[in-house]
Amino acid sequence: MDSYLIQVNGRGDHAPMRDVHLKSTGNTISLGKAKGRKPRWAVRASEMSKKTFNPVRAIVDSMKVEPNPKKAMISLSLGDPTVFGNLPTNDEVTRAVKEVLDSGQCNGYAPSVGYQSCREAVAAYYNCPEAPLEAQDVILTSGCSQAIELALAVLANPGQNILVPRPGFSLYKTLALSMGIEVKLYNLLPEKAWEVDLEHLESLVDEKTACLIVNNPSNPCGSVFSKSHLQEILAVASRQCVPILADEIYGDMVFADCKYEPIATLSTNVPILSCGGLAKRWLVPGWRMGWILIHDRRDIFGNEIRDGLVRLSQRILGPCTLVQGALERILRRTPPEFYHNTLSILKSNADLCYAALSAIPGLKPVQPSGAMYLMVEIEMEHFPEFENDVEFTERLISEQSVFCLPATCFEYPNFFRVVITVSEEMILEACSRIQEFCEMHYQGAEGAQDLECDK
Repeated sequence: MDSYLIQVNGRGDHAPMRDVHLKSTGNTISLGKAKGRKPRWAVRASEMSKKTFNPVRAIVDSMKVEPNPKKAMISLSLGDPTVFGNLPTNDEVTRAVKEVLDSGQCNGYAPSVGYQSCREAVAAYYNCPEAPLEAQDVILTSGCSQAIELALAVLANPGQNILVPRPGFSLYKTLALSMGIEVKLYNLLPEKAWEVDLEHLESLVDEKTACLIVNNPSNPCGSVFSKSHLQEILAVASRQCVPILADEIYGDMVFADCKYEPIATLSTNVPILSCGGLAKRWLVPGWRMGWILIHDRRDIFGNEIRDGLVRLSQRILGPCTLVQGALERILRRTPPEFYHNTLSILKSNADLCYAALSAIPGLKPVQPSGAMYLMVEIEMEHFPEFENDVEFTERLISEQSVFCLPATCFEYPNFFRVVITVSEEMILEACSRIQEFCEMHYQGAEGAQDLECDK
């Protein structure tokens, strides 16, 4: 075998240019000039990664606090209904996945937008005369969070803005900022059961507004918009010609005294991308099965948005095929009593929590109507030793081992969010500890004034 050597004409590491030759048994092959720099590592995080910021993680991770070792920890902070084991999914749901697994027929790649049969199943499940759907109107995604990401990515360009509820799910801002999209926050009104401040909403629209996000039922508020209020929101979107991204992951998760209205069923002309999934209603968030429903009866989106969603879906080649294969059976076989039982537990917990916290001086809970949450206002003037909701919730952990999420995470300071998916016993214990904590730190008008003067 021929031996090779590299001959470099030049002296030292700092020669500006060098002739590089490859020699083989007397023959010389010239490779031309090579730049004379010393290689070095220069690996940097991308600008997109630097712009990605999750306010929940930033706040929670900075809460350097240890729970009271004398009291077992009760975490009411994470919106995962499976954590405590008291809300298992239905046997028909798990059986459907087991059947697919045993069949061995869904181990390969699926189309990036999902199996055609699964898209047909989702379309059939949500189809209604007021908002008709066909398989081509369904894009399957890896959870509802990816559905929201794709919807944002297809509707908005860097430099444009989106309208996001305040308080609202933090992922909207996380995704938008990472894409170079500005976030404009429109207010929800606690005194009106978290209805939208319509005047404020409309005042935010400008020529760069790409879409309006409507989250109903709401995380973190547990609110459910009435039909008339949804029509008012649609009227704003129609006047301003702004499409809607509807986050409806908690769709149908409303209590018996309330009715859920998918916003697309009320729209005559506003195009809507509705995002949903199995996570919350079927109690399987880890299965990562979501979808986008395209409602575009006036053909405003046209082929451009549909084609854009297809192209974006090809970035990760679709959601889990095992769950896709089970999807039709999950939608068709899950018994109605499963949904009813889940909502009965959530409603009972909501009522218990609301009643208990309403009786505590210094706290003002807002009655929820659905989803899995309850928001509580802290009358900070009666807790003057705490600067804000973050300090309040930190001390609640260290003294009572109860973890509620400060609503600063949702751009709404001086509130905290309670997750109501735990057992009744745990709800009552948590509320009892919160009461003890508030009684310890509550100051009446005079006491609070004295403490402020001491500062």
